[in-house]
Amino acid sequence: MAYGHKTEHRLRQRAQVVLHAARGRPNTRIAREAGLYLDTVRTWRGRFAEHRLPALSDRKRSGRPASFTPLQTAQVKALACQLPAESGTPLSRWSSPQPAREVVGRAIVGAISASTVRRWLRQDALKPWQYQSWIFITDPAFRSRAEPVLDLYARIWNGEALCADEYVISADEKTSVQARCRATPPRPPGRPGRCG
Repeated sequence: MAYGHKTEHRLRQRAQVVLHAARGRPNTRIAREAGLYLDTVRTWRGRFAEHRLPALSDRKRSGRPASFTPLQTAQVKALACQLPAESGTPLSRWSSPQPAREVVGRAIVGAISASTVRRWLRQDALKPWQYQSWIFITDPAFRSRAEPVLDLYARIWNGEALCADEYVISADEKTSVQARCRATPPRPPGRPGRCG
């Protein structure tokens, strides 16, 4: 641990303090050779003497208490995975502020920011704002309009199956794609053995 290349620097320093102390060196010399403060050397020698090797690792830090329970976090993620229409929202897809307002409206949490919702969704790689709006059908006449097209894909016309010599041709016009001439002449290839 004291000389390992994959050991964290701080752990390596602590282990070297203990090794120097085991060789009988005084704290001032250890501090000078290790490039540490004298109080730091005293701290690590004392911790090792009291609790041995486990004392060289960091102690648990309390940190700020969690503002939301794991259940609340799961409920927010579940809401974001639902279609907005299921919750009575006239949207085709969520963005982060909208589920945050909905969660507060349903009294799941007292208050929550959109950035917190975004961070929670990012943890599970959930991106409801990237879902394509056309996937969620809002047109009430969609079935009657789509049925003839879908029947043709199934080789059915007016309720009858198409014969073997009848074909369905599908064409899509792309008005924004145009053939254009080159603005610059093509460059000759470079020297042999040279990339690009």
